[in-house]
Amino acid sequence: MIVHSDFTKRYEKIPVDIYEDSSAASAIVAESISELIRAKSRKGQNCIIGVSASSSAIQVYEELVAIHQRKELSFKNVHLFSVDEYWPLNKNELQSHYRFLKEYLIDFIDIPAENIHFLDGEVAKEKIHDYCVEYENKIVKLGGIDALIIGGMGFNEPGSAYNSRTRLITLNYSSRVSSASEFFGVEYVPFHALTMGIETILSAKKIFFLAWGEGKASSIAKMVEGHVNEQTPISYLQQHDNLEVIIDYAAAAELTRVKTPWLTGTVEWNDFMIRKSVFWLCKKLDKPILKLTDRDYNDNGMSDLVTEKGPASKINIKVFNDLQHTISGWPGGKPNSDDSTRPERAKPFPKKVIIFSPHPDDDVISMGGTMARLSEHGHEVHIAYQVSGNIAVFDHDAIRFLDFLRDSSKIFELDMSKSENIYATAQKELSTKHPGEPDTQSIRAVKAAIRRGEAKAACRYLKIPENRVHFLDLPFYETGGVKKKPISKADIEIVKELLQKVKPHQVYAAGDLSDPHGTHRVCLQAIFAALEELKEEKWIKDCRVWLYRGAWQEWDVADSNMAVPLSPEEVIIKREAIFKHQSQKDRPLFPGSDKREFWQRAEERNHNTAVLFDKLGMAEYQAIELFVRYDI
Repeated sequence: MIVHSDFTKRYEKIPVDIYEDSSAASAIVAESISELIRAKSRKGQNCIIGVSASSSAIQVYEELVAIHQRKELSFKNVHLFSVDEYWPLNKNELQSHYRFLKEYLIDFIDIPAENIHFLDGEVAKEKIHDYCVEYENKIVKLGGIDALIIGGMGFNEPGSAYNSRTRLITLNYSSRVSSASEFFGVEYVPFHALTMGIETILSAKKIFFLAWGEGKASSIAKMVEGHVNEQTPISYLQQHDNLEVIIDYAAAAELTRVKTPWLTGTVEWNDFMIRKSVFWLCKKLDKPILKLTDRDYNDNGMSDLVTEKGPASKINIKVFNDLQHTISGWPGGKPNSDDSTRPERAKPFPKKVIIFSPHPDDDVISMGGTMARLSEHGHEVHIAYQVSGNIAVFDHDAIRFLDFLRDSSKIFELDMSKSENIYATAQKELSTKHPGEPDTQSIRAVKAAIRRGEAKAACRYLKIPENRVHFLDLPFYETGGVKKKPISKADIEIVKELLQKVKPHQVYAAGDLSDPHGTHRVCLQAIFAALEELKEEKWIKDCRVWLYRGAWQEWDVADSNMAVPLSPEEVIIKREAIFKHQSQKDRPLFPGSDKREFWQRAEERNHNTAVLFDKLGMAEYQAIELFVRYDI
């Protein structure tokens, strides 16, 4: 337990540094580790570093490589120990943590081969106990781990003992589901893993814990503000006396000082903070906005707000009106109307609109009702699918479509030999591929064609013509595996080219950054980079950018600037548009931790948003899609 002089951190039991940007934070961590290595080298000592295959650590490894390549750092005195590894698994497999660290770090530094100590996913089962004991002994003989870089607690599952050491562990189902995207299906994820134990991790002299993104927010709150318990192994980090928790604001979203800062000290009561606090109070007391009283505010840590902006009735009316003005059935703007309190301007009408969709179904899952409304109102709607989505198609679906191609050749008396050859080649390639291995280029092309056909079917259903459907196939995605290339100039140029061609009045983009393999985040980066480069263009002065969510999570109502209500009939239209993506229906290849189909998740989120608006005192709707405006 730490004692805070800063009252805003009074709920936090361990020190936390929150950064705007993960790149800047990673550079700071890398420099700290570099200085530790240099200091040990000056003393003629080895530096023992524990490394994990956490995506949160990638930028740290890249920074360490960059420092080394500038000839500012040598790793000749460094010993590396890995935190965990799947078992059984060959170290050269795509999913191997050894391979991950090799590709991001080891191959680019001057570390001696004998200084690399990695948990072996191929050790014989009868030898595992002795192997793990020897692994621990190696660490001890070298003087213990000087610094540990982690984004979790290895593979220590709930129930792991405080005094556990390196061992073989059985992965629970949720852990295997979270790893499913790496292995192209949960059925291919190993049932076991080797991992450093809780006590091994806590024995490190220094721990850097890194986390980026909304998906980490809940676990960060449990780690930082919760109680230490075996069911939350990450909470054991509270008992380490030299720990740095380094996160971005998205990962900090559930911390008290970020989520409800009025409970931790003085806040600046701007419009956003007032709205955020009032909605929180409504939810806590189960009251609509207009029924809140001065006492409600005073009894719940918000007396400063009443004193500064009150009385309660004045605050309530303003927040009520602000929320009401976000609701609009005209997402493209209502023509010939007063737009002073509407989220979108009336002119020009109709508008040119680009809806960017990371995968070929994120558009209809997240804003299918709004898409239907924009199309119905006569706007020139363009849909831009940023990646092919080919890794998310089951092999059996690829064979089914190739089988159709072969049989249709017979029906239409086409060149049978060519169709037979394509089918036979695909069958051979798929039958010789083992689980987790990336597809060949030809199979990826088939799977991409399946996704394109489904996307075009959904657009046709929403009356969006095919000449306005664009498949960008951004290069960063085309690796055949879950691991993608970094965003490049080529990706940004493709997005820029479409923007320049259409010159839209509205751009919709996915602000939903919790997808399991990070594609949404990279796609959004490409859009933001393109807009930044185009910001001096004349047309962009009259372009508004709206961010949607819904595939994996929903916007907080306090964040939203536009709420588009859907009728029961429009909910069905949205559902039918999602159904056009048949390869993703019933059981999507990468479902995440939620087993339900995407249409079920989307309908529940949209309905729950409508229920929340109702509870806040708004009109009762069947469903609502939310959008946040992004300032270019």
